[in-house]
Formats: sequence, structure tokens, C-alpha cells
Amino acid sequence: MILAAETDAGRGVTITLFLLMVAATLYVTVWASRRTRSATDFYSGGRGFSAWQNGMAIGSDYMSAASFLGIAGMIALSGYDGFLYSIGFLVAWLVALLLIAELLRNSGRFTMADVVSYRMRQRPVRTAAAFSTITVSIFYLLAQMVGAGALIALLLGIREGETFLGMDADTAKIVGIVVVGILMITYVSLGGMKGTTWVQIIKAGVLMSGAALLSLLVLSMYGFNLNALMTDAATASGEGRSFLEPGQVYGVEVAGDPLQTLWNKLDLISLGLALVLGTAGLPHILIRFYTVPNAKAARTSVNWAIGLIGTFYLLTLVLGFGAAAIVGHDAISAQDSAGNTAAPQTAEAVGQALGGVGLGAILLAFIAAAAFAAILSTVAGLTLASSSSLAHDFYGKVIRRGKTTEAEEMRVARIAAVGIGVIAIFLSVFAQNLNVAFLVALAFAIAASANLPTLLLSLFWKRFNTAGAVAGIYGGLVSAVGLVFFSPVVSGTEDSLFGAGVDFAWFPLENPGLVSIPLSLVCAVIGTVCSTERDVDGFARLQVRALTGAGAAGPDRG
Repeated sequence: MILAAETDAGRGVTITLFLLMVAATLYVTVWASRRTRSATDFYSGGRGFSAWQNGMAIGSDYMSAASFLGIAGMIALSGYDGFLYSIGFLVAWLVALLLIAELLRNSGRFTMADVVSYRMRQRPVRTAAAFSTITVSIFYLLAQMVGAGALIALLLGIREGETFLGMDADTAKIVGIVVVGILMITYVSLGGMKGTTWVQIIKAGVLMSGAALLSLLVLSMYGFNLNALMTDAATASGEGRSFLEPGQVYGVEVAGDPLQTLWNKLDLISLGLALVLGTAGLPHILIRFYTVPNAKAARTSVNWAIGLIGTFYLLTLVLGFGAAAIVGHDAISAQDSAGNTAAPQTAEAVGQALGGVGLGAILLAFIAAAAFAAILSTVAGLTLASSSSLAHDFYGKVIRRGKTTEAEEMRVARIAAVGIGVIAIFLSVFAQNLNVAFLVALAFAIAASANLPTLLLSLFWKRFNTAGAVAGIYGGLVSAVGLVFFSPVVSGTEDSLFGAGVDFAWFPLENPGLVSIPLSLVCAVIGTVCSTERDVDGFARLQVRALTGAGAAGPDRG
């Protein structure tokens, strides 16, 4: 098969559409920058977005490279087990809808720390929240930028052992990571929340159109018979019927090794916990609830997001099994060992099958542009969340003790965006061989550990205090990151960050959620019980604010 991206005409089409997507999003960002005048505009878009607009933006934030590239790749290479991510990511929204959305919108102003620190001592709690936000955001950024690197190599038609304009595949991936880093800094620095939200709304439309179109074309090749598609995928995988059953990757039973079998099953439970509980602790998702005018709009926007996201994740089933059946395991792995380019490769193969190399190039360009838009909007949201927390929580409330001006905070946020972008670019270069959906699962585990227990206890436990909040955040953050560092993710295996040649792994699970989430809760409870601090009146005021929204748009406690 002739790869469309490898022909001069194919490269021209794909690169042109890619540049048009970048130009369109930059135009929107510049347009929004002229309407960003205050801190409320920069942090929360002036609280002027409607429920459906915010729902589209939330869905766009969530349907990242992990969803479009990573999950499709996981299903294509691992079958049934890859679809676990789609189910987990979708179910997680029930936690956000039922426990978080309305109360957070009413209680806070710009960041998660506004809620957690409301009845606490401001400086220690906001410091901890800022560190947690930055850590979660950087892990999530790694996933998006690794996906961008793989996508750039595919767009240029570069595979292992080949070059284009003097670049081999690895160099092209690094260039892609740097380009995304520069763009995300530009989006946040210029457009703030207004620019980021409009980019996300546009991206949601493009991504859903691309995913729906490709799914319909794949199904049309099989007469819209999903059973025939899945049967063909199972046959092409070389695994047969087992490709459609659980146990390819997670919960694998190892003959003669009951201990390893136990670890494998516990790792599956740990991953499930992280996926289901992580969404409600993701900083870039939480700040989206502040962009609507009231709590009702926040709840309605989540309903819009669930509909959009649910539809999209059903489509990933077709995309993943379509990639397995049409492209094949070997071709996917040859382009990217983690499977991150399965969806664009499927678009190319389907186009060639239906209309030749020209149509293949056009479909590849359209799907790659949709995937790149997904990456750009998500990294912008993540960078905005972390830079806002640094500027508003750490600089404004901790260093300057609430004595900053809005202009000063916005300037610091823009500088912070540059710093976070540079760190993300540097770390992403070393994480290129990891699947992006897997990287996001780690970010979910850290968010569920460091943020969710403390946030829920702040809203619902009258006795909760500063010591408990700080202990909960740091306990979850340190345990989650520490366990990941000493897990097979970082060392000891061929697929780990440092490869098999370096081995200091002693924690047997790849996802730390099973240990770090309960540990965070225990730390929060112990910290609270060991402190004599109480603020019953503060809890009463927080309850009134959370249930009614009274005072939510005014100055927060500094």
C-alpha cells in the first residue's frame, strides 16, 4: 500500500490543512485577546458562556489526544482491554455531575483552591493546591505532546529509518512537541480563558465531525455490520477470539505465578479507580465550571458534555477495531510502537481503499487536523489551569498575601505559562514511547489522589481543617508520584521510561490509584483529627455559598 503522506502531493495536502487549522485557532486567540481586559475575563472568560457552549468546551477539553489517538491505538493493539479507557473516562462524569459541578461553581471564583481554602488558613492550603495543580497538569501535558510528536511524524510521512528535510522520525517527533509547546504558550498568553474556550468549541465540532465521518466510512466497508468488523479485527490481530475478550493487557492470569496474577488483577482495579475518580479532580476541568453565569448552567453544561463525550467514546470502538482490521497490528506498530497513530493511519487506508491515494491524503489530512486541534485545545486548557493557579493562588495569595492588582496577576500568569510550557516540552521528549491514554491514566490517578478527597471533605465535613487539607493534598500527591517513579512505568521493562537497562522499580502496579487514593483520604482524616483548629461558622457560610451561590462572584478570601 502506498502511504499518502509519503507522496509529495499527500504531504502538501496534509501540511496545508494542518497549517489552516493552526491559523484559524491563532486568529480566534488574537480576536479573544482584544476582549480580555480583567482577571475575570482571563481566568473564567467573564462567566459569560452559555451551558451548551461550556458543555462543548468541556467535551473538547476531555476528548484529547488520549481519547482520539491513545484509545483508538489501545483498542487496535489490545482489543477489548483498550475499550476499558472509554468506559472509565465516561463513567467518571457521574461523579463530577452529582458531587462537584454545582457546589464548585457556587463556592469558588477562579481555581479549585478558592473552595478548598475558603475556611482554612489561606497560605499553606493554596500552596499545596498550586503544587498539585501544576503536577497533574504536567502529567496530562506529557500525554498531549507525545501524541503531537507522533502525529507530526505521520503527517510528514516519516517512519523509522527514513528522513524528510534532514529529519528522521525521532527528530520530527521532537519538532512536533516543540511546535505544540510554543502554540500552547501563545494561546494562553494572548487569549486567556475566552480564547481557549472558543478554540475548544471549534475543536469539538471538528473532532466530532472527523470521528463520525471516519466511523461511517469504516462501517460502510463492512456493510454497516459491526459483527463482521470485529470478527475481521480479531482475525487480523492474530489473537483470534481472545482479542474480543478481557485479559490481553489487564488482569492477565500468569500460569504458575499466582503472585504476579494477583498484581495484574489489582492493577486493573487500580486503573478503574483512577479513571472513575480522576475527572472530578482534574484542575483544567474544574475551572470550566467557573465560566458559566450560575450553578444551573454548570450542571446543564455537564449534561451537554456527557452527551458529546458518550457519543465520541462509542465511535472510538469503531475506530479502534477498524484500525486493527484495515491497517493491521504490524503497520500500526511500525509507525508508532504505542499505537498513537492508529486513527490517522485508518483514515489514510480507508481513503485509499475507497478512492485511491488522493482521497487517502485528504482523509489523513482532515483526521490529523482534527487530532491536532484536540491536542492544541487541551494543552491550552491545561496550561491555563496551572498558570492561573500559580498566579492567583501562589503568587497572589501566598507571596503577595492578597495585595496584587488584576493586571499584575495576569502578567504573572502569562510568565508562568511560558515556564510550564518549557518544562512540559523537556519532559515530553523522554516520554515518546508511552501510549498517551496510559499517560493520561497516570494524571487521573494523581488528580484523584491529591485533589478529590480534599475537595469533597472541604465541601461536606464540618470538622475538616487546614492540617487535614494540607496532609490530604501532599499525602496523595507524594504517594501517587512516588509510586509511579518506583513502578514499571519508569524502569525495569522494555516499554518503561528508562528502558529495561535501568531497574529500580519495587512497586508492582503500573497505576498507583489503589494505594494513593485511600492513603490521601487517611492522611486528610488523621491531619484533621490531630489538629484543634475548628471553624464551624466558616463551614456554615461555605454551605450557604455552595447551595445558593451567594457571594460567589465577589472577592474570595485572601
